[in-house]
Amino acid sequence: MDTDVLVVGAGPTGMTVANELLLAGVRTVLADRLPERSALSRAGGVQSRTLETLDQRGLLDPLLAAGDYPVGTSHFAGLPLPLPTAPHADPDPDTAAFRPRQPWRSVPQVDLEAYLEEHLAAQGLRIRRDHELVALRQDEDGVTADFADGRTLRARYLVGADGGHSAVRSLLKDEFPGRPGTLTTVAADVRLSGVEGLATHHRSPDGHWAGIFPLGTDGQGRPLRRLAMGGPGRSLPRDVPVTEAELRGGLRAVFGERVQLLELCHARRITNVARQVASYRHGRVFLAGDAAHVHLPLGAQGMNGGIQDAFNLGWKLGAAVRGWAPDGLLDSYHTERHRAGTLVLRNIQAQGLLMDWAGAGDPDVTATREVFAELAELPDVRRHLGGLMSGTAIRYPMPDTAAHPFLGLSVPDLDLGPARLYELLRSGRGVLLDPQDALAEAAAPWADRVDRTGRGAATAPLLIRPDGYVCWAGAADSPETLRSALTHWFGAPTGR
Repeated sequence: MDTDVLVVGAGPTGMTVANELLLAGVRTVLADRLPERSALSRAGGVQSRTLETLDQRGLLDPLLAAGDYPVGTSHFAGLPLPLPTAPHADPDPDTAAFRPRQPWRSVPQVDLEAYLEEHLAAQGLRIRRDHELVALRQDEDGVTADFADGRTLRARYLVGADGGHSAVRSLLKDEFPGRPGTLTTVAADVRLSGVEGLATHHRSPDGHWAGIFPLGTDGQGRPLRRLAMGGPGRSLPRDVPVTEAELRGGLRAVFGERVQLLELCHARRITNVARQVASYRHGRVFLAGDAAHVHLPLGAQGMNGGIQDAFNLGWKLGAAVRGWAPDGLLDSYHTERHRAGTLVLRNIQAQGLLMDWAGAGDPDVTATREVFAELAELPDVRRHLGGLMSGTAIRYPMPDTAAHPFLGLSVPDLDLGPARLYELLRSGRGVLLDPQDALAEAAAPWADRVDRTGRGAATAPLLIRPDGYVCWAGAADSPETLRSALTHWFGAPTGR
């Protein structure tokens, strides 16, 4: 074998997979067809769950220190949502110990990619660019990948993270059911004047609309914005170039003369396509990110969903390569992330309908939006929508364990005295919280895969997977159920 895992596609999804594999001590090759990194920002927001993920690997603080990435405002269908000050995993909103540590941030994808590429390079992994995949074939032992320049690479596993036009997905001939794009809108990176104090979403009485989001600053420290716009007559073919005149006309239709375009940096047209592959796993080949699901980039859920795909898959592939993965662990990637992707597509399609992208002014849509806006003022509804848009509402199925409020959810960043819980997850191993120091003997056979700590206070002992999800919650006097959960997620105990 030339390597253990070949990752095709060096966007945020592919680089996150590669980082997880390196953390697991797995030989990894990261290849991309482009000769250099794209300069287009594409996604512009990083949701709370992704920020937690970065924190759990020690990547968050250096990222935030490297640029001006302000706290953003989340929304659902253009309706603003409060910053996530309520707990995402605790049913009691008064329990301050379980509050999320990070709100949504405005981090352009291009900046995140540059940061992750530098981080991987510091670990000795450099992206192999100009590597266009043209063929792949797999057998019982591995996958063989052929590239356009005649090079061939043999790996035990392959991850396709190569975007919405994925070569890996095409070569697999995987079904990509869903809806094709029926209209386009404009997404542009711009400098604007007259936006100070404005809300993010605006709509004119005749159906023209615009969304303006912060994108940090350019090389000269000047504020950049993501401008999205559409409305009657503004759905043009994707190959029609976006012009300054078009943007100025759209701004004028919504804001009059208040908001002015100072500079157009990059622009593209995006569609309301909504597709998801039938299977995230094909033998030794896995699909992640836009290779597995595509949709409108509302709330940057495409990029964030891809990173969460990678975080879910990486440790499981690492376990398979290292030889301790239990039966079914790799299959659980499809089970967990396909369902998560389905839920994202559902909320994206609902938002697209409520926002009336085409500006048709259908009175039924208008009435539905008005009723929905009233419902969204209810605290429970806002909390639910906030969980969807922050990525913290995903609950994975956990077998053979008693019900618990945390079970299947991403763990909160508990204060454990000298350290935070997320700091303990930076090893890429599982963590057992054992507040009463009563489960040491039961957990000892998995000490090479799971770290145990008795520090701090928690409502109950918790077993946490390397990706930060609670996979067992019990009591100090329940070692048998703990051993069952350890075997299910971390394989056979040492010595067997």
